[in-house]
Amino acid sequence: MNSTHDDKSVIDRVLVLEMVRVTESAAIAASELIGRGDEKAADAAAVEAMRRAFDTLYIDGTVVIGEGERDEAPMLYIGEKVGGAPGKGPRIDIALDPLEGTTITAKAGPNALAVLAAAEEGCLLNAPDVYMDKIAVGPGYPDDIISLDKSVTENVEAVAAAKGVEPADIIVCVLDRPRHADLIAELRSIGCGVYLIGDGDVAGVIATTDQDTTIDMYMGQGGAPEGVLAAAALRCVGGQFNGRLVFRNADERARAAKWGIEDLDRVYKLDDLAKGDCIFAATGVTDGSLLDGVKRIRRPNGARVMTTETVVMRSSSGTVRWVKGEHRI
Repeated sequence: MNSTHDDKSVIDRVLVLEMVRVTESAAIAASELIGRGDEKAADAAAVEAMRRAFDTLYIDGTVVIGEGERDEAPMLYIGEKVGGAPGKGPRIDIALDPLEGTTITAKAGPNALAVLAAAEEGCLLNAPDVYMDKIAVGPGYPDDIISLDKSVTENVEAVAAAKGVEPADIIVCVLDRPRHADLIAELRSIGCGVYLIGDGDVAGVIATTDQDTTIDMYMGQGGAPEGVLAAAALRCVGGQFNGRLVFRNADERARAAKWGIEDLDRVYKLDDLAKGDCIFAATGVTDGSLLDGVKRIRRPNGARVMTTETVVMRSSSGTVRWVKGEHRI
C-alpha cells in the first residue's frame, strides 16, 4: 500500500477486488432461479453462495446487517463471524443483502442485485430490521440541500433551483407501494416525473448518482438495512442521504433498543450510517438500470460461459470500477 491513507486503513486495496468475487458468487447462484417463482429458493441460493465466498477471504469479519437475527436466519445473520482468518485478519464490519430483490428474481423483473458493503470495525450503523424514511440525491449539490424535516415540495424545489431547472424537470424514484400514494400525488401535483420501481431501493438510491438514468432524487420508505447499504455506496461516489427509522409497534422499538438506538426520531445523515473507509460492491442478477444481469452464453466453439457485471467502489480513493466477468460453466 503506497498512500498514507491506505496505511492507516485496515482495508487493503486487494480486498476491494476480492469483494467482487463475493457478490459474483451470490448473483450467479441466484440467477439459476430467475423466473422460477420461488423467492425463498432464490434467496437461499444467494445466501449460501455468499457465505462460502466469504470463507475464502483473509478477514476477521462480522455481519452487522444481514439476513436477520440468529434465530431467524441459518447463516449470514447479524453478529455472525465470517472470513477465513478469525482473530488474525483485518477486523471488518459487513452489511449485506445476498439478493436485493427476491420477488424481482422470482418474477424475472429488472434491478435484482447481490450487494454488500464493508468497512472498518464500528463504521457501519447496526440498523434494526425496520422501515426507514429516506431521501437521497447524487453528488454536486450544496451541503444539506435535502432534509426529511422539509416537505416533499420544498425538497424538490431546492434541488430544482440548484440545477437551474423547474420542479417539473425533476425526476424522483419511488418504490411502488400503497404507502406512497400521498407522496406520489404531491410529486405529480408539482409536475414531477415519478419513476416507480417494484422493488430494490438500493439500486433506486444509487441511480441518483448516474446521469444516464435521468433520476434526480430518491424518496420514500423502505428497509433500514438497505438504507445503510445505499449510504455506503453514496459515501464512495458522493451524494447526500437522510434516513429516519420508522417504528410500527412496541416490538420494533424494542428491537431498536437492543441494538443501542435510543433516539427514535433521529435523522441519520450519510456519515451517521457509513463512515471511515468503505467498500461497496453490487453484481447484477437481472438486467437493470445500474448493471446487466447474469447471462448464460454458448460460444461459437461450443464453450458455455456465464457473464456478470459488477460495480465496486471505495470511499477513501473515490474509485469506481466496473468489472465484467466471464465464468466457465
